Amino acid sequence: MTINYDKLMAWPFEDVRHRYTTRDTMLYALGIGLGADPMNEAELRFVYEKNLCVLPTYPVVLGYPGLWIKDPGTGVDWTRLVHGEQGLRIHRLPATAGEVIGRTRVTGVIDKGEGRGALVLTERKITDAVSGELLCTLTSTTFCRADGGFGGPASSAPAIHVLPERTPDVTLDRSTDARAALIYRLSGDYNPLHAEPAMAKTAGFERPILHGLCTFGIAGYALTRAVCDNDPTRLIAMNVRFTSPVYPGETIRTEMWVDGSIVSFRARVVERDVMVLNNGRAEIT
Repeated sequence: MTINYDKLMAWPFEDVRHRYTTRDTMLYALGIGLGADPMNEAELRFVYEKNLCVLPTYPVVLGYPGLWIKDPGTGVDWTRLVHGEQGLRIHRLPATAGEVIGRTRVTGVIDKGEGRGALVLTERKITDAVSGELLCTLTSTTFCRADGGFGGPASSAPAIHVLPERTPDVTLDRSTDARAALIYRLSGDYNPLHAEPAMAKTAGFERPILHGLCTFGIAGYALTRAVCDNDPTRLIAMNVRFTSPVYPGETIRTEMWVDGSIVSFRARVVERDVMVLNNGRAEIT
């Protein structure tokens, strides 16, 4: 298979109408590990229907177009792709239950060259299905490890955020459950890479890995808890680069630098001392 640049840039996404309930909202929070301590009332508000709150990273699972890149027509070897970068901007935090529309488009395809892979950049806008109000804008970069050298443009990838050189101002650890990927996938990302040992090995991993967006959500809650006083409405934007996979059961340490309304962050797996998120930039109010 070979990527057809023009075809991929014009990929015909259908609008995704997504009705969700408070059960879905709570399931997402459970998927990123909240509620493990039954006495932790700060987390209870995200996993229990009484005074339920929506996590700021919840929009990443709304209006999701599925594993569209698996379609043979894309020319992408989907078994070798990984999530490269993720961005989120919240215009208004979605309600705890409702109906939204997700509209996705490809915004760029970058050929890094033979043996170096390719990047596919997408944007997804989430709007309220009733009012039409824009709720969130999501951006994503997919690294297609086996698809470089197809003859497409070799333009530069977006610039990365440079982290401060000082010691982090705040650090927060989160242990993940061995079943974390199996729980998180119930929010809509059913890629077998996160469940089937054989598929994980085919992709070059020793065992199923955690969804990158689950790690993203864990870092998002660390920001919410540590620098937003557990107020999910204060985190309004996040952008980060995925640098290494997490295996369910590992501990994720989120390191944060606070400079006014801008918070730089990264995350590492404690047990292996491996950076899993890097060059993170968040905006808070």
